[in-house]
Parts: sequence; structure tokens; C-alpha cells
Amino acid sequence: MSGHSKFANIRAKKEKNDAAKGKIYTIIGREIAIAVREGGPDPNNNFKLKYVIQKAKANNMPNDTIERGIKKAAGADGGAEYQQLRYEGYGVGGVAIIVDTLTDNKNRTAANVKSAFTKGQGSLGTPNSVAFMFENKAQIIIDREEYEGSGDDLMEIALEAGAEDIKEEEDSFEIIAEPEDLDAVREALDAANVPMTQAEVVMIPMNTVSVTDEQMVKNLRRTLDLLDEDDDVQTYYTNWEEE
Repeated sequence: MSGHSKFANIRAKKEKNDAAKGKIYTIIGREIAIAVREGGPDPNNNFKLKYVIQKAKANNMPNDTIERGIKKAAGADGGAEYQQLRYEGYGVGGVAIIVDTLTDNKNRTAANVKSAFTKGQGSLGTPNSVAFMFENKAQIIIDREEYEGSGDDLMEIALEAGAEDIKEEEDSFEIIAEPEDLDAVREALDAANVPMTQAEVVMIPMNTVSVTDEQMVKNLRRTLDLLDEDDDVQTYYTNWEEE
């Protein structure tokens, strides 16, 4: 196992979002809608929905809110129709940024994402303009405080299920796999009652960029803060190595 944690950044970003405006409930609500439409309303037969429900409960979303979201998505009208859209561009200093959105109004989302780049002195690019700088990987995060087993046990379960690597940090374990192996690894961990903080396909930068100029850093943070504040933005990825 090697030392390399994403958990601290994930947790810090989540806490920042939660403290600012409770955006996580909006994100999870939309994820529930997508999961129900793709695999039905029964979490016992829809692993994606089962995972989203676990994520909702981990973020203290009330059970009645979860149930209403499932029923609404399973109804005749199904509520709003959401599209998953990706935007790519550059922040100042040549920092690559990928933005994943889930929206019911692509014109609004496109305008907001473009504005976030512009206000931070960056520029929105064309599809695949920066994606080549990232690897598409399945990433599963396990919080040490919630996991009672050993790292060796976890490694055995994950590798036998098809994971590529498991990385150990003070506060977490990070399991990496190919995207097509995510379900198999996630199901093996679930069968072993391993609690997962995150289990999804992410974009991991192959190389990182350092930015030291104070004004450039402020501009980068401006762009990322605006993306954080946009309810249509599910997540974003950068190759910025923050100091």
C-alpha cells in the first residue's frame, strides 16, 4: 500500500458545501432520480440506488425525504428530466478543469459554468480539450473511523474483486479500479459490510500543476467557488496541486 489520500480534500469540499448552503441534498436528490430511472425504485434490485441511499443517509438526509424522492422519480411524470453534461476548460496558470453537471436546463448551466471560468480569468474549452490529462478510474473511499477491519483484510477483498490498488492514509483507504470493475468491487465490499464514503468513477490527473502567484491563486479559487455554489454542478476535477 502507498500513501496517497483523496479523502481529506473530498471531506473538506463536502463540509464547505454543506456549511454554505446544503447543496449536497440537491445533488443527492438528482442522483436518486437518475438511479431510479435507470434501474427502478427497489434498492435491493438496483445497486446504484442502494449506494445513493447510503450516501444520503451518511449526509443525514431524512428518510422521508429519500422516500419522497424515490416515489417522485418512479411516478408517471417522474418529475424533472435531468441531463448529465460535462464541460472542460482552463483556469489561470494552465490549470485544467473538468466540470460534471446534472441539469434540467442546459442553457442555464452552460451560461453559469462559462461565467465561473470567465470571472476567474479562465476560459471554457471544447469537449476533450483537457480530458486527455486525466485518467478515468473507479475510486472507492473508506473512512477509517467507520471501518473496523484491517487494511490487509480490505486489500484481500478489493483485489480479489478486481481492484487495481489500495492506498492507505491516516484517515482513510482509497481503492482504485477500472471503471468497468466498480460494481464488482463495490458489491464485494458491501457483502463484507465495509462502509463506503464514496464509490464512483472519477477523473484523476496524470500530472499536477503548481500555481504560486497570489493573484492567480485567487482567480482559481474564484472559479472553483462559483462552481461550488452552482446547484447544477455535481463535481469538478482539476490538476491543480494546491499548496
